[in-house]
Amino acid sequence: MSVPDYYPYRSAAMKEEYLAHYDALAAKQWPLDSETRMAPTTQGSTFVRISGPADAPPLVLLPGAGATSLMWAQNIEALSCEFRTYAVDQLGEIGRSTCRQPFQNLNDQMKWLDELFTALALGDGLRLAGMSYGGALTAQYSLRHPERVKKAVLLAPAASVYRLTLQFALRMVLVVISADRYLPKLANWMFADAARSDPEWLEETMVELFINMRKLQPRKTPIPPVVKDAEWAGLRVPTLFLVGEHETIYPAEKAVRRMRRVAPMVTPEVVPGAGHDLHVVQADLVNRRMVEFLR
Repeated sequence: MSVPDYYPYRSAAMKEEYLAHYDALAAKQWPLDSETRMAPTTQGSTFVRISGPADAPPLVLLPGAGATSLMWAQNIEALSCEFRTYAVDQLGEIGRSTCRQPFQNLNDQMKWLDELFTALALGDGLRLAGMSYGGALTAQYSLRHPERVKKAVLLAPAASVYRLTLQFALRMVLVVISADRYLPKLANWMFADAARSDPEWLEETMVELFINMRKLQPRKTPIPPVVKDAEWAGLRVPTLFLVGEHETIYPAEKAVRRMRRVAPMVTPEVVPGAGHDLHVVQADLVNRRMVEFLR
């Protein structure tokens, strides 16, 4: 399937407009002088922000859906003190990555990640962490390629650990029907703790979500499955699962109980005072636990 050079944006002009906005946002939010690189893969070239000591263990960071590498702005300094971090703009989504072959299924995404890690010369034994949709990809890659992953971190991974709630699904449908009306309601519901403690972050996040819906083409994004009990039982990669106590995409305590019951290699923990915004409103705690676990 061939796509235009500006894919996934709706037009070349919209791509140019967004990238100017994106670069200005990076200059404002990103706290480090990072190296940037375009890593080639079969499906396209992936934009990566690289930080930390060159001889430190590699840690790849995968963003959530509708987010870019900039979502790690509150975490990257702490993580880059001990790791060589690679913060990724997901292929086929908003950001600076360029996509030639859109993903059709989860296998395509796993192939992309495998080729990406090879293009970055990361070898085996890398650390892998992901937030939300990126957490689901992290779980799937760790299950399929345990020989390449030394340790993994899942921050509120989409599905994977527990089925998504009907309320979340219905709210997403309403956003598709009328983003202007329902997207702010969805964001305030999912990020309620940030709405109280960091309203500026929430406002910037809503702007990004609106841009995502208006400037990007409708796309077929593979839906991550709930991983079966037997698959979790067979996981060979030591994995940290962090979820906010106020998580909305699934009940935090039920997800934690399931992981304790079926996944001996997973260390599940509930983060207090946070929901789907745990990496922001509890950044210090999340950063500390990630560094401690990934060492």
